[in-house]
Amino acid sequence: MSRRFSEHLPQLGDWRDQEQLRKMQDEQLRETLAWARNSPFYQRRFGGGPAPASRADFEGLALTGKQDLRDAYPFGMLAVPKAELATYHESSGTAGSPTPSYYTERDWTDLAERYARKWVGIGPEDTFLVRTPYALMITGHLAQAAARLKGATVVPGDNRSLAMPYSRVLRVLHDLEVSLTWSMPTEILLWAAAARAAGLVPDRDFPALRAVFVGGEPLSPARRARISEIWGVPVVEEYGSTETGSLAGECPEGHLHLWADRAVFEVYDPETGTLSASGAGQLVVTPLYRQAMPLLRYNLEDNVEVSDEPCPCGWQLPTVRVLGRSSFGHRVGSATVTQARLEELVFGLPVEHGVMFWRARARADLLELEIEVAPEHREAARAALAAAIEAEYGPVPARIDGVPPGSLVPLEALTGVHDVVKPRSLFGPDEDWSKALLYY
Repeated sequence: MSRRFSEHLPQLGDWRDQEQLRKMQDEQLRETLAWARNSPFYQRRFGGGPAPASRADFEGLALTGKQDLRDAYPFGMLAVPKAELATYHESSGTAGSPTPSYYTERDWTDLAERYARKWVGIGPEDTFLVRTPYALMITGHLAQAAARLKGATVVPGDNRSLAMPYSRVLRVLHDLEVSLTWSMPTEILLWAAAARAAGLVPDRDFPALRAVFVGGEPLSPARRARISEIWGVPVVEEYGSTETGSLAGECPEGHLHLWADRAVFEVYDPETGTLSASGAGQLVVTPLYRQAMPLLRYNLEDNVEVSDEPCPCGWQLPTVRVLGRSSFGHRVGSATVTQARLEELVFGLPVEHGVMFWRARARADLLELEIEVAPEHREAARAALAAAIEAEYGPVPARIDGVPPGSLVPLEALTGVHDVVKPRSLFGPDEDWSKALLYY
């Protein structure tokens, strides 16, 4: 990564107020717009007229959408010589055409710094388990780059590799004295279940662990609190995407702040077509230090709520609540049921009930809900959840079933060790040669 370029990147505390922050954005926006002129996609979009050069010009531009990136696959958004690229990625959430994304080494300096802005600091004494995908998406590479930037030891525990089952995750967490982790929130509940299946206690038998970094899915306050309670460490949230890198991080006060010194953020109302600096809608982002693949007014299509209200942390950055698809509801009877509210109710159950995994199906006339719970807590958990649902939604028709542990998350998934076979063609007389073509 470029240390020289890093010296020119803004750091927390470089501005006193929102007015000064906006001035910093405007100064860098001119260079960002100039980079975009080198992209074939934006050359076509600008047409024969003058290219935008100011905030006023910028605010007249149409949004860039995910389909634009797919249509430009693979290098139609490229604004530098291909030889300058450091990495190529594709987003995980596409059906059909891929959504490409690429970065130079200089771009990676900005990416790594943004991710490393954790109130629980990353340092040389840390052993950092990266438990997110490495294949094509940016998530695993981003955490690794940030950890190495800060001098930490990285354990690349890709969660989509058969070589890293949950039994091995537990061994690594314990034996390597892992102090920090990066994963989706659900992963950490799975580790807890695997630990208990192995006779281990999460908040006792992993004393080196001091924080867990999470992202990739909406996290309700109740589930966050439950994860922290189970493991006895802070849960630090992160928000971003493969197309943009880290977009927001958590402050010591527990609020998620947009990195508005490194990107311009807007909120798009799809019903009115208007954009504003705050409010509820879809998040639109313009990375300010992205040279390989400039994105102007890129609509992530994530549902968010952005606020400019001051935060006690003093960072002078807008806060964001990421709603994702959890804000969408399904009608059941006269009520609208959302995943976010159901998750709050499930994880609001007493911790001694041990409920970590659940699923629900919303029908027009019935809400079906299953929770994994030990037999001795089944009736109490069902009654408590039924009362919570009625208090939240009124007399909505609901059927709540308590199923034995292992029903939703099989025990074999938590304790099994997969057979990882290296390519081989010659076998002895007592060996199973049916594995000759197995590469997993």
